Amino acid sequence: MGRVVAPYGIKGWIKVQPFTRQQGDLLDFPLWQLGLDGTWQSRSVESAKVHGATVVAKLEGIADREQAAALQGMRIAVSRDDFPAPAADEIYWADLIGLKVVNVSGEVLGTVSRVFETGANDVLVVAEQEKGGRERLLPYVAPVILKVDAAGGMITVDWGMDY
Repeated sequence: MGRVVAPYGIKGWIKVQPFTRQQGDLLDFPLWQLGLDGTWQSRSVESAKVHGATVVAKLEGIADREQAAALQGMRIAVSRDDFPAPAADEIYWADLIGLKVVNVSGEVLGTVSRVFETGANDVLVVAEQEKGGRERLLPYVAPVILKVDAAGGMITVDWGMDY
């Protein structure tokens, strides 16, 4: 969801680079997980606000600039249980990762390895299964994405093997 980029002020606040669509989206979560190299710690958010392109936050137990500086570089995550349920026609990007992608001819294109935003539309990165397999970039738009069956582990697309 973000990373700590620097201490902010002298009273234990941190500056965060959010990885969310809108900077303020991170403010919806009162408990953050901070981690680096696989070690995570939970911290309650005492106060937070959008500050330009960043978020500044005061976390429980962080009282001064030195403690805040010790968090620099840590990643910020939130528990999946804290996410609101998506609407019926929505899905979280994380739920697309690992889904098998099959075209209308029944050919398996691969599995979704990641998703990114281009500004015009979101893009699925679909990796072929075999070692050294190619990656395809599929626009996440209605003419291409015909059906997403997260429970069944599959996305049906109108996309040729030779694209």
